[in-house]
Amino acid sequence: MTPQTLANGIIRAFLMLAALVLGLYFLYMIRSVIAYVLLAAVLALIGRPVVLFLRKRLKFPNTLAVVVVIFLVLGILAGIVSLFVPLITEQGKNLSLLDIDSLRATINSLYTEIATYLGASAEEAQQLVQEAQVEKSVLSGLDIGFIPHLLNSFATLLSSMSVGLFSVLFISFFFLKDSTLFQTALLTLFPDHREAKLLHSLEKIKSLLSRYFVGLLLQILVLFTIYTIVLLLVGIQDALVIAFLCALFNIIPFIGPVIGAMLMVLLTMTSNLGSDFSTVILPDVGWVLLGFAIGQLVDNLFSQPVIFSNSVRSHPLEIFLVIIMAGLLFGVVGMIVAVPGYTTLKVILKEFLAENRIVKRLTENL
Repeated sequence: MTPQTLANGIIRAFLMLAALVLGLYFLYMIRSVIAYVLLAAVLALIGRPVVLFLRKRLKFPNTLAVVVVIFLVLGILAGIVSLFVPLITEQGKNLSLLDIDSLRATINSLYTEIATYLGASAEEAQQLVQEAQVEKSVLSGLDIGFIPHLLNSFATLLSSMSVGLFSVLFISFFFLKDSTLFQTALLTLFPDHREAKLLHSLEKIKSLLSRYFVGLLLQILVLFTIYTIVLLLVGIQDALVIAFLCALFNIIPFIGPVIGAMLMVLLTMTSNLGSDFSTVILPDVGWVLLGFAIGQLVDNLFSQPVIFSNSVRSHPLEIFLVIIMAGLLFGVVGMIVAVPGYTTLKVILKEFLAENRIVKRLTENL
């Protein structure tokens, strides 16, 4: 190897590394746009069955079908936001009328009742309250000067969300209107002899992920219905909002149901502050936990197996291991995208490495 060849190799490697770094930096700078495109793709996959139904069954023109779906999405979002308006208004009134001393005394009283119920004497319970230093850690020295900053941050967040919502809907409109738009852009990155396999993979991925996301919405709807019934029977205020939040947390595998259960218990206890712990608060918490457990049993024994077997066509144990590994590698975000990402990978592997023994075994149900 001559010095000239070695020098050219070093320069070429340096230029490739620099191009890679610049490319990654560019992707980092446009991460918001990438997020909008991905969200729009998910929304398009969810709306795709509705568009096909309107076009094939009701004979809608393609553009009209897409417009109807976009307005349907806007109506659903408006309905969800309207659920939170009464809760936010009520909490705003509570904040304006908040008696810090009374709230502090109520929390201490609730803490004492719990300790007494668990077997501590009145003196021991009082000592536990003092040791916990509830006043110092939670409510003592409360400075309301943060409220203007909080309102400014909320206004900024609202503005960003409005821009993001418009961007996602705008991109989704064209994804739904021209289903080949994304694949046409993707095909430009691959050689011509790979186009047929890539097109087949994309069609398979769209079909599987559409069914998966629709099934996920049905899963949330089932949990939302069960949680709403339980909370209404117990008499919890804002039952619809609480049930929706807890059902939505279920999107996060393993961790989400735990967060939902904690949220239900906390709001059940706070809605009964001042009531007797053993005769009112504890039975309500027990009924809420029982309803939550029923919802999780229905979800784990019926909803999830149906979604995984009929949509992504993967064994539940296979999905469990994939979610665990994705969580260890990428955290909560990895757990959320594990199933659609794994499904996409399986389709691609089956199309391009169909003769591999391991790939053939993993993708035999696709």
